[in-house]
Amino acid sequence: MTLKYCGKSIAWILFGLLIFAVPAAVAAESLAGKIGDKRFAPNLSLDPKEACYKAYLAFKAASGHSAYATTFYSRVVDLYIICGAKLNAPTQKAAEEIALRNCQYGLKKWKVRTASGGCAIAASK
Repeated sequence: MTLKYCGKSIAWILFGLLIFAVPAAVAAESLAGKIGDKRFAPNLSLDPKEACYKAYLAFKAASGHSAYATTFYSRVVDLYIICGAKLNAPTQKAAEEIALRNCQYGLKKWKVRTASGGCAIAASK
C-alpha cells in the first residue's frame, strides 16, 4: 500500500524538478553567432587582415557575454577607425565597460582625435 503512494510522490517530485530545469537549460544557450544588442552598424573595411574586422568577427563568434566598441566614422574627416572588444566576460555590462576602455586606450595610444568625439559600444551580447 505504501508503494502505491510513494510512486506518485516521486513522479510529482520529478515533474516539479523538470519544470525548474527547463528554463535553466534555455538560459545557458550559447551566444555564438549572434550580435545581441546592436546600437549602430560599425563601419568595417571587410579586409580580413585588418584588426577591427578580426575583432568584430571574434565578437560574433564568442559564445559568452561580449562587446564590440568602435569610433564613429566620418568619411570627410576621419581616415581611420579605432576599436576595442571584450570576449566572454562574466556579464554583458562588464564586457561593455572593458571594450569601451580598450577603444579609448587606442585613442590615447595613437594620439588621435576623431570628429565624432570618441568611442561607443556598437554591439553587445
